[in-house]
Amino acid sequence: MFAYLLRRLFYTLPIALGVTLLSFLLVYIAPGDPLNAIAPADAPAEVVTALKAAYGLDKPLPVQYGLWLARAVRGDLGVSIASGRSVRTEVFAAVKNTLMLAAFAALLGMVSGVALGAIAGNHIGGWADRLASGLSVLGVSVPHYWLGLVLTIVFSVWLDWLPAMGAGPGSSADGGNGWAWDWAHFRHLVLPGVTLCVIPMGIVTRTVRALVAETLQQEFVTALWARGLGRVAVFRHVAKNALPTILAVAGLQLGYLMGGSILVETVFAWPGTGFLLNTAIFQRDIPLLQGTILVLCMFFVALNLLVDVLQPLIDPRMRRA
Repeated sequence: MFAYLLRRLFYTLPIALGVTLLSFLLVYIAPGDPLNAIAPADAPAEVVTALKAAYGLDKPLPVQYGLWLARAVRGDLGVSIASGRSVRTEVFAAVKNTLMLAAFAALLGMVSGVALGAIAGNHIGGWADRLASGLSVLGVSVPHYWLGLVLTIVFSVWLDWLPAMGAGPGSSADGGNGWAWDWAHFRHLVLPGVTLCVIPMGIVTRTVRALVAETLQQEFVTALWARGLGRVAVFRHVAKNALPTILAVAGLQLGYLMGGSILVETVFAWPGTGFLLNTAIFQRDIPLLQGTILVLCMFFVALNLLVDVLQPLIDPRMRRA
C-alpha cells in the first residue's frame, strides 16, 4: 500500500506542474490589456511602462511564469490589479464559500443519486426504474442557469419562501466573513445548492443503477441467496462491490462542482470562486484569474489523489504491488 501511495504521489507531480503552466498561460489567450482596469486608454507611455514593471508584465512570458511559480509555491499569488488586495486573501475567502456550497450540493446529489440508482438497479424495467432513469436524464440535461432562474422565480418571487441572492446577513460580494450556521444564513444556501445538485444526482443515479444491476447478475450474489442470506445482507455485499466506483464518480463530481459553479454563483450572487472568476474575467484581472484557476485546479488534483488512495482501502483488489 505504501508503494502504491508513493507511485500515485509521483504521478501527481507532473500533473500539478502542468496545471500551473496552463493556469498561467490560459489567461493570456483572451484579448484585451489587463492594465485597462487601472489605467485609461490615453495614459502616458511612461505611466504604462511603470505599471507593467510594477506587475512584472514587461518581462518575457517564460520569465513571468518562473517568477509567478516561485511565488505561488510560497503561497504568494500576487496582488489584484482591479482591487489592489492580496489575491490569496480574496481567493481563499471565495473558496470557503464555494466549498460550502459544493459540499451541500454534493451531499444532496450523492444521497438522492445513490438512493434512486439502488432502487432502479433492483427493479430493472419496472416503474421505479423508469422514474429514476427519467429523473437522471432530466438532471443531466437541464442547464444550471435556467434551472436557477426558474427556482428563483418560483420560490423567491412567487412564494417568497427563500432569498434570491447573496450568502446571508453580513456577507459581501468579496467573500465577507458574515456566515453563521443558522436559518437566516442557511436559507440562502438552499436554492443554489439544489440547482447545483441536479447534475451529480443524474450522473450518480445512472452509475449506481448500472453497477447494482450488473452486480446482482454475478455468481457470488446467487451463492449468497443460496446460503439463505437476507435482502439486507446481500445488499451490503453488493454495495461493498459498487462502492469504489461510486467513490470515484463522487470525487469527480465534487471537483466539477468546485470548478463549474460560475454560472450558478453568478445567478444567485453567491460570493464564491465562480462569482470571483466572473468578476476577474470582465475586469481582465490577470493575477486574480491565475490565482483562482490555480487553486481550483490544485483542489481537483488533490481530490483525485485522495480518491485514488481511498479506493484500494475499500477494495484491496485495486492495490498494485
